[in-house]
Amino acid sequence: MYSNDADRPLFGEARAQDRYLNYTVGAITCLMVLETLISAFVFPLPPKGLHVFLAAVIVMVCASELLLIYWYRQGDVEPKFRKLIFYNSFTILLLCICANLIFHENN
Repeated sequence: MYSNDADRPLFGEARAQDRYLNYTVGAITCLMVLETLISAFVFPLPPKGLHVFLAAVIVMVCASELLLIYWYRQGDVEPKFRKLIFYNSFTILLLCICANLIFHENN
């Protein structure tokens, strides 16, 4: 398929299943972070500074995760870091759940 070794992908061919899994995990994480960011400004009105700060920190962590996913898709990150990407995504989701529980607390 490839004429010489220079044309061969660095880590082999990516399977479509892996690609879809990466996109799904990234999309779910981004949607949850977006929902958390919106909730920080809406619950309660006017927004509390601590809620906005927590949401901003979660957004920054998500941005670094998206950059890591992008580098992984480009082939700049070794495949062994794929598990780390999934672990970080799971951790971000847990942070979002905790933040939303704090934001929606009924006093």
